[in-house]
Amino acid sequence: MDEAQLRAFVSINRFGSFTAAADNLHLTQPAISKRIAALETQLGTALFDRIGRSARLTETGHKLLPLAENMLLSFNNLRQSADNLKQQVSGGLSLGISHHVGLHRLPPVLRKYTNLYPDVELALRFVDSEDGVRGVESGELEMAIITLPAITPPSISATRVWDDPLALVVGKMHALASTDTIDVEELADHEAILPGINTYTRALLEEKLALTGSKLRVGLSTNYLETNKMMTSIGLGWTILPETMLDGSVKKIAIRDITLRRELGYVTHIDMTLSNATRAMIELLDNI
Repeated sequence: MDEAQLRAFVSINRFGSFTAAADNLHLTQPAISKRIAALETQLGTALFDRIGRSARLTETGHKLLPLAENMLLSFNNLRQSADNLKQQVSGGLSLGISHHVGLHRLPPVLRKYTNLYPDVELALRFVDSEDGVRGVESGELEMAIITLPAITPPSISATRVWDDPLALVVGKMHALASTDTIDVEELADHEAILPGINTYTRALLEEKLALTGSKLRVGLSTNYLETNKMMTSIGLGWTILPETMLDGSVKKIAIRDITLRRELGYVTHIDMTLSNATRAMIELLDNI
């Protein structure tokens, strides 16, 4: 039993199929199948039921999953502890970054980081914030810089870096463009362009609207705020954007008695030994 086998096992469970896990690990499907076959032979039991193109954990697989995840964390901690003994800020740093943070908040930090630590090889992965948290939970990512969840999983440490006020906006030709303030109930009469239903930003908005008994009419849905802004600017609906994104292409409208804001920051695993490269990034973020 080795780390490669355990990583294949955890990845197949996360991505739901051998093919998707192989793509994520940059392996061929036969290679990942060989690793799982070897692991199942060593354990003397099947770990997955292959149903069509999907793979589901067996009962034994479900019981072994948390043990495998803990072992992967131990492998990582062993490597990081050894690296930290060198007292050098070098090596690789795998970062999960949400699109909004990566485009609008992080560039000055990355510029300073690369100037200070040229020996670090950055591996940036643009992810939805929810996937960033899951990546850190599983040990696949050492750190993610994202929209912070309203409820932090018990294995995750979350630190706020930026406050991110949000605004309701419409295009200049929209029916609401002549309005400066709107009651939340009125939004139900107009189609919205919003992030996906499972995103932190969408959950924040729906939580606020639920207090009034109102429901959203969502005409279009995409997790890319830049796309939502563009579609809103041409009159396809209203949306919620960070105030840092507002410009002359959209009109801001206040929602009476409701203030929307989210928090942006970084998450790490509470049981993971952080590399010097990650600690250096955290130091920059903490001093913004």
